[in-house]
Amino acid sequence: MTILEAIILGIIQGLAEFLPVSSSGHLMVFHHLLGIESNDNLTFIVVLNLGTLLPLLFIFRKDILELVTQPFQKTVYLLIIATIPIVVATLLFEDFIEGLFQSTQFLAFGFLITGIILILTDKIKDNNKSMKQMSYLDSVVIGLTQAAAVFPGLSRSGSTIAASLARGVNREDAMKFSFLMSVFTAFGALVFRILRIFTGHILVADLNFINLFAGFLAAVISGYLSINFMMKLVKKAKLKYFALFYVFGLTILIFILF
Repeated sequence: MTILEAIILGIIQGLAEFLPVSSSGHLMVFHHLLGIESNDNLTFIVVLNLGTLLPLLFIFRKDILELVTQPFQKTVYLLIIATIPIVVATLLFEDFIEGLFQSTQFLAFGFLITGIILILTDKIKDNNKSMKQMSYLDSVVIGLTQAAAVFPGLSRSGSTIAASLARGVNREDAMKFSFLMSVFTAFGALVFRILRIFTGHILVADLNFINLFAGFLAAVISGYLSINFMMKLVKKAKLKYFALFYVFGLTILIFILF
């Protein structure tokens, strides 16, 4: 992988992470189109996820500061509960998940499901519940959809926002809860990859730190632009148009290519 390719992948990650599309699915597509081979693609994806965290921490700094200074509150418990399913899925099905990221066989199917989810999401109207009014069952349901979104092509943000809306959460808080969940998930993924390095499952010699940093920086910049666009998109209930004109088009293209 060259520095230019790392930057391209970082831009793609930043743009796709917060839009209702699968960032990991997009990275897989471009890995194959660019002919990039890496000994540990998943570690690179985790680093890019961390890059998208910085603009997220900046934009939602007030909410995150409140969670840090007041850790014993319901919202923190809701976020922790919502994170548990993906932690369990990662521990139990680690080899299976990593295997999915080595093949494009199911990508088109994942993007197709994402498009359907986005269309159905825009039809949900009765959602007036605030984040503080969410129940622990709401958190479990949203967390399960996040765990399912490890499947390539399924959008994490699209799935969790859709689940929140289906549980009656208003659009602004559904988006905010999804983004705050990604903070917990990204840090958890980082800890998991570091443990893999210490246990010898990932060799430090196999990691290109220059490329990792270049991709990280590109993800920071494009992620900031993506968050602002997504906030406007969700509030205006325009997800179905995004599905029709982009996700389904991409599904057809991937089906033809792979």
